[in-house]
Amino acid sequence: MRFVAAAVLVALSAQAFHASSRPLTATARHELIASHHWYAKCPVPLSGLRLVTLSYWGWDGRAHTGQLVVNARVVPAVETIFRKLYAMRFPIHHMKLSDAYGPVRAWPKDLDVTYSFSCRQAVPSPCSGGSGTGSWSMHAYGEAIDVNPVENPYVGCGQTRDKTAVSFMKRTPLRRGMVTPAVLAAFHSVGWGWGGAWYGSTKDYMHFSINGH
Repeated sequence: MRFVAAAVLVALSAQAFHASSRPLTATARHELIASHHWYAKCPVPLSGLRLVTLSYWGWDGRAHTGQLVVNARVVPAVETIFRKLYAMRFPIHHMKLSDAYGPVRAWPKDLDVTYSFSCRQAVPSPCSGGSGTGSWSMHAYGEAIDVNPVENPYVGCGQTRDKTAVSFMKRTPLRRGMVTPAVLAAFHSVGWGWGGAWYGSTKDYMHFSINGH
């Protein structure tokens, strides 16, 4: 009986939420630079970023370990958010370091990657043309997270640039991986805002950030 109880405790421990952070490893630095997600003119130096390792529930219903690159100052908030997402068993499709920053051959074919840091301009609404707004995205500061972008597309004027996400422009009924009220509550608990609440027809359902932009 004691052996059975011990086995249950080990299984529960293996599935418990775990989170840790550290300065960027040599591998992470290399991948960020090689993939052009970081360069010398970025608003945050590499020393200001952290590699956060987190537990999450995958598409297969199992616990996995993923990684995000975020601004050092938001690490506690990010760990709190993902602890709550884990507790509700919210499914995340892909969240490995190589999914976002590795070579193209390493990317998931569906590109449904949850990630944070990317030194780039804010992306214009699908209502507009062009690929940049002239202003830094909150991702360039490592203070924003995009969650399951296929299931939570960036939309505007009744369209989205991601043709694989068209069916998810309709936000009801809720389907696997879509942002739910509980997910919103997890981000709101640390004061983060949601692109799905933006005024007008432009909504960025995947996007959460420290200031809502």
